[in-house]
Amino acid sequence: MEGGAELYGGAQQVLYLLEGLARKGVESHLACRRGSELARRAAPFARVYELKLGGDLDVGIVRRLRRLMAAAPPDVLHLHSRIGADVMGGIAGRRAGVPVVHTRRVDNPEPRWLVAAKYRLHDRVVAISEGIARVLLAEGLPAAKLRVVRSAVDAAPFARGCDRAALAGALGVDAGRPTLAVLAQLIARKGHRYLLAAMPAIIAVEPRVQVLLFGKGPLVGALQEQIDTDGLASHVRLMGFRDDLPRLLPCMDLVVHPAIMEGLGVSLLQASAAGVPVVASAVGGIPEAVRDGVNGVLVPPTDVPALADAVGRLLSDADARRRLGAGGQQLVAQEFSVAQMVAGNLAVYRELVGASARVTPRA
Repeated sequence: MEGGAELYGGAQQVLYLLEGLARKGVESHLACRRGSELARRAAPFARVYELKLGGDLDVGIVRRLRRLMAAAPPDVLHLHSRIGADVMGGIAGRRAGVPVVHTRRVDNPEPRWLVAAKYRLHDRVVAISEGIARVLLAEGLPAAKLRVVRSAVDAAPFARGCDRAALAGALGVDAGRPTLAVLAQLIARKGHRYLLAAMPAIIAVEPRVQVLLFGKGPLVGALQEQIDTDGLASHVRLMGFRDDLPRLLPCMDLVVHPAIMEGLGVSLLQASAAGVPVVASAVGGIPEAVRDGVNGVLVPPTDVPALADAVGRLLSDADARRRLGAGGQQLVAQEFSVAQMVAGNLAVYRELVGASARVTPRA
């Protein structure tokens, strides 16, 4: 079950998982948000049920999900979203007597009483990074329930090289200028404000720099206001959500991710798959996706001078960017492949139903 409306983050991981399971001959059924892009894209790999999903307080999820499970009893119920799925889906699974797996994708702290109550509903909790696993253990999750299966990226679409003309045509930007990208929802914990604060120092190093903020979210108005107020409109643009990042990312000189909290950062894996170096905050699971000196540079969170210095140094050193870009592609291939992620989840299912059972996870 996945409640995301857009095909990024967790929803994209679910699509990777369903496709990988189908290749292994595993039957999957998907309960997802009505009208979502995931519903359309998952159809070749799973039987799709589009549901009304009203959020964390939608108790009707329990009834609707139980009705699905009664019609097509699963071996495992896998919950991928916090949008009502973690608790309501857990209750539905418990009432149906089905083993329940919940994937945790964020490192937001939760009170110990909530951890004790919520994760009692789940037979296994899958963290997508060691960083999230540490948070869960510190909050009292029993180690016996916890497994780490890192998120993945399909590297092939991002490794096709840069078409500068396509970049200019698609985005209406000057493809000859040094270009930075931020790939994140426009929400406070992604830290866009710290990059905007660092821009005067970055511009002093590279006056022609342009920054493209990809994503959407509730801070779109506030960020545009900050860009205008600080006189950055000729350097920083809000680009909205794009579904063609595989052809755009290889043309970026640098991806910047100044988040103050992050479970892992799939956009950072996408950047590395495209051969683009990353400057990011050393928080949460980011140091697993960005290895300092291997595929990017890590800086302390909220440290504007350190962020400006790291970006400025890489903008001034094309050889370092090429070396870190190549390191990122190697890292993704070795540690973040879709095949590894699928095998990790399948191993969790088989823990619960037995290696010889017919595993038909309902994602």
